[in-house]
Amino acid sequence: MQREPMSIAEFEQALRDKGRYYHIHHPFHVAMYDGSATREQIQGWVANRFYYQVCIPVKDAAILANCPDRDTRREWIQRIIDHDGEPGSEGGIEAWLRLGEAVGLDREVLLSQELVLPGVRFAVDAYVNFARRASWQEAASSSLTELFAPHIHQSRLDSWPQHYPWIDPTGYDYFRKRLKEARRDVEHGLRITLHHYTTWEAQQRMLEILQFKLDVLWSMLDAMTMAYELERPPYHTVTADKAWHRGIAL
Repeated sequence: MQREPMSIAEFEQALRDKGRYYHIHHPFHVAMYDGSATREQIQGWVANRFYYQVCIPVKDAAILANCPDRDTRREWIQRIIDHDGEPGSEGGIEAWLRLGEAVGLDREVLLSQELVLPGVRFAVDAYVNFARRASWQEAASSSLTELFAPHIHQSRLDSWPQHYPWIDPTGYDYFRKRLKEARRDVEHGLRITLHHYTTWEAQQRMLEILQFKLDVLWSMLDAMTMAYELERPPYHTVTADKAWHRGIAL
């Protein structure tokens, strides 16, 4: 028997309830907020998360490429500008590079991506590839982990200056910038999602898509936990070198 779809309010609440699986609850993140993370762990997180940052506009460009609706494209393209910047203004990628410098990382090392763990790279690449293959509505909806993002950015702004005085405060500009942008992006993403998934089956698929994105974010931190907390980076039993691949297209 076919089930009745959730109302718009019920569907939105079901999406928001997924926040219980957001990576703010991962032990690696909890350690960063409560002040128990080491300098190496903070640096490792910034270096690996940089790969996610540079892939966000690639993901958004894939959504635009698959979207035939001009009005949606005109609004969605702002996300690419937010990260890549435009003439006369700095984007989020540049702001993240300055965060890297603020925690003591060399800009060229960040840009080389040599510190990106394979588990992080595989998770992020899976997300970008999903955006390329899925319908534009599904790919757009996968961005709705932004529902929970303002809280995570504010938590960093509230706790990091207190626990990590060695971090240059100018590095926090990215988090301040994203507080406003994420709220705007959520409004757009929700409009698309709440009006596109109108059957029970479609709504359940969307909840699975959102869970997939949550899995991506959680898996990134699992890889960082192995490398920087448990001191078991890839190939640790055979070499101390960073032997993993550096992102050559395979």
